[in-house]
Amino acid sequence: MTDDTSPSRRDVFRGMAAGGIASVVAAPAMAQTASGSGSVSGQAGAAPALSNPQDRFPKPPFEMQTQPWPALQSKMTPVPDCGEESYKGSGRLTGRKALITGGDSGIGRAAAIAYAREGADVAINYLPAEEPDARDVADLIRKAGRKAVLIPGDIREEAFCKSLVDQAVQQLGGLDILVSNAAYQHAQKSILDISTEQFDQTMKTNVYAMFWIVKAALPQMPAGSAIICTSSINAQRPSEYILDYACTKAANAIFVRGLAKQVIGQGIRVNGVAPGPFWTPLQVGGGQTADGLKTFGSSTPMGRPGQPVELASVYVELAAATSSYTTGQIYGETGGVGWP
Repeated sequence: MTDDTSPSRRDVFRGMAAGGIASVVAAPAMAQTASGSGSVSGQAGAAPALSNPQDRFPKPPFEMQTQPWPALQSKMTPVPDCGEESYKGSGRLTGRKALITGGDSGIGRAAAIAYAREGADVAINYLPAEEPDARDVADLIRKAGRKAVLIPGDIREEAFCKSLVDQAVQQLGGLDILVSNAAYQHAQKSILDISTEQFDQTMKTNVYAMFWIVKAALPQMPAGSAIICTSSINAQRPSEYILDYACTKAANAIFVRGLAKQVIGQGIRVNGVAPGPFWTPLQVGGGQTADGLKTFGSSTPMGRPGQPVELASVYVELAAATSSYTTGQIYGETGGVGWP
């Protein structure tokens, strides 16, 4: 793979001290023009113009909206920005082969677009109802000159999780990046309102599936591979309205820290990302109360939710070979709330 355009190790540590991992990788990995237009081919371009990050993306109050689960991001108002027009790559993942769950929309979609424009072939998993969003992502991956593999199915089923990995390996010709990102979240004001069926769906989607997919993938992944799990700020600062979801996100974080120690002997790195409030279909598909959706992100120092594209560079950095000393870490992207 080609990493010649990556920052030096000294620059990386200086940048992390000054502003966190995203600030280090933003320049080489994500160049956005002031107009918001970008090359779908993924070629590097000029750095974005400086602007106040509080004003860069939409702020609350947001329009009242609901969709049946699973929601489509193409029907959201505003539509989340996953880097479709702005993310530009620099070859940091050339020749890599990635599987991303929940890759049709939101954070998984942003990672899929970024990976393709950094030179990786990408397989995405999603539910059949999310097919319109998934096909849109596939088009973007192919326009970047990379292979797109669509594998619909329900990761709450152990047999499908194994099949998902097998299909990805077969169609990609291998696997060296795994992003366990798909999640289920449904807001309830009281534990008394959380049914056993909801609790089971949350646990199976967010915890069991991660376990099953990683277990199936590990024997297929060579030394130098990377596993990235999406946790949440709720692992440390749980919202009272998504109690079951918060429990699963804490499990994701502990899984990362424990597995990282277990598999480094195989040369495989494991890290996690803990987003704060991000504008994704998770929120309009029942993940927030009506009031919570209207004011979503307003309680952060940033005063707004994050957009998925703002996480893209983090997923790239954690997958890149230049992060060879990074494992067992959880990177918080919380709009100023802090982590942990």
